[in-house]
Formats: sequence, structure tokens, C-alpha cells
Amino acid sequence: MRTLLKEVDGLDWCDGAVMNARWRGPRLRDVLDRAGITLTEQERKRAHVAFACFQTKCQDDGWYGGSIEFERAVSIEGEVIVALDMNDHPLPPAHGFPIRLIAPGIAGARSVKWLDVITVQHTESQNYYQQCDYKVLPPQATSRELAKKYWPLCPAIQGMPVNSVICAPASGETVVLPSAGRGTLEVKGYALPSDNQGPVTKVEVSTDDGQTWSPATLLYGNESAQAGKWAWTLWRAEVSLVPGEGRRIVSRAMDSGGNVQPERAEWNFRGVAYNGWGEARGLSVVDGSNGDGEEEAVRNGEGNGEVVVVVGNGNVNGHGWGGGDLCSNGAAE
Repeated sequence: MRTLLKEVDGLDWCDGAVMNARWRGPRLRDVLDRAGITLTEQERKRAHVAFACFQTKCQDDGWYGGSIEFERAVSIEGEVIVALDMNDHPLPPAHGFPIRLIAPGIAGARSVKWLDVITVQHTESQNYYQQCDYKVLPPQATSRELAKKYWPLCPAIQGMPVNSVICAPASGETVVLPSAGRGTLEVKGYALPSDNQGPVTKVEVSTDDGQTWSPATLLYGNESAQAGKWAWTLWRAEVSLVPGEGRRIVSRAMDSGGNVQPERAEWNFRGVAYNGWGEARGLSVVDGSNGDGEEEAVRNGEGNGEVVVVVGNGNVNGHGWGGGDLCSNGAAE
């Protein structure tokens, strides 16, 4: 939907910029305490904790870094950790071995991998990726040249917004209604709470562009407030569809903080933090009661709409179907 509104600058991650895994390691607050970090109340309010990796040069900077507010970094409820294990095993090299940061609920760009240095400082990280990327610019910033004016004016993304994604059926797919003739189709997806406002409390699905909504069944990730605070929630729903072309299904999520996924988020130059309704569009719906639907779907080189839940593409790794404790919610990989 980001690029349907208008083309964005850079790689379009589609619906895949998310990760869900079980992480283990000491709390960052304890690490800072052991280091003897002490700040006055006023200093705590404006301080940032910055993280840096100098292992390799980046495309736009000689190193990679990011930072989060000090108060969030040391909050017990925030559960920011210096991770050593992932899914009950030592961190693999691709995910930051030997040590990385995990700041759940915050944009994954701040969860720096291959961590070299942690710094408590009076200002946020001056790294390119904190200052000139991962920011929601105003819609008038429509080019790289125009964006230069707004990078120093807009805050770096921290907490991520409430969101939901339809994984099955996928946009453009041919789906076959059950031969029993009920005219219903199973829809599957995942949802994420906003920032530290988890868990997801409700997901709804619509086949008439949001005029009416049907509740989805929440399958995993919200068994308790703690389990689902950071983790995704998997969901499924059955919806009624009439055979035909160009059918559309949308979804929206709500979390315990009362945040509701909007129909459409405002376009921004980098396409980041977009959380408009989840969508499966351009569906070709075939009546399977006459026995021809499945044959037509196969002939078109497509399945029957029952697709394995796909979370991410390219940079998204790790499926972590664990209990959801200390899990990332964002673009961490």
C-alpha cells in the first residue's frame, strides 16, 4: 500500500519488515548499573543510550549506530536487553554474534547488531541512520533534495505503530471456495501492538472495504499481557466472498493501549512506519462446488488460498514461535 499511494525512496520491504524471536541476555539497566552510570534527574530526562558497531562500513556511514532514550533503556517494564541468545541458542552470526541490543517495541533499526560500544550521552546518536533515515518525513518531502530540509526537523522513529498483515490469501491469488458451497474462505495473518502497548486485543476482517467487520480468532501471542506485550499475535478468520475477480479483504488490529489501526497512514518519503489496514487485493475467487475451481487455480499456476504464514522477505529472519517473552517488534533482523 505504501507504493500504491506513491513511490517511496529505497527498498520496499512490503509487509516483511518484522521479526519475532525469543531473546535472552542481561537487562541493559543492569549493565549500566554495573558500569557505575549515575545521572541526575534532569540529565536522565534528556539523555540517550547509544549503540555502535564498527565492524564494517555502511552504505551511508563509516559505522552503524542508533540510540534510545535513557528512561526507556533503564525501564524495568521496557525489558531492553543485551542479547546473547536467540531462540535458546547462542546468537548466530547473521543476527549479531556475539552480542547485540534488543529494544522491544522500538524500531529494529535501534537494535544494533555486532555491538561494540554502548555510550550514555546527552544527545541522541549522530549516526547517519539515526539522523537521516528511519524518520517519518512530512508529505511535502517528495525527493532526496527536498528531504534534506526535514531530516534535522523530524524525530527519529522509536516506538512502532499498531499493525496487522494478511498473509493468506496473498494479493493477486486465485482462491477456491470450499466445495461444500458455504461461500467462506479462511484468512490468516499476524498483528503487532503499538510500542509498549501490547498485547493485541482484537483483529477484525472486512470484505466490503470496512463497511462491516467480522472478528478474527486470536491464535497465539496474547495468552497473557506479558506474553503478548512485545510479540506478534497470529490470527485467523472465516469470511464470506462471492465468486468473481478483483475481490479485496482488509484487516485492522487493536491493542491494550486502545490504539486502532487506521485505514490509511500518511505517505512519507521513505515509506517507514506505515500501518494502514492489512490488505489482500486483486483476488480471483472461484466457486469450488462445481469441481472446476481447483482445476482453474492449478491451470493459472496458483494454489487454493491456503498459504503458509509468511513473515518477511530478504532481511527478515527467525520465526521464533516461542512464548513471546523479550521479543522484538519492529525491523530488527
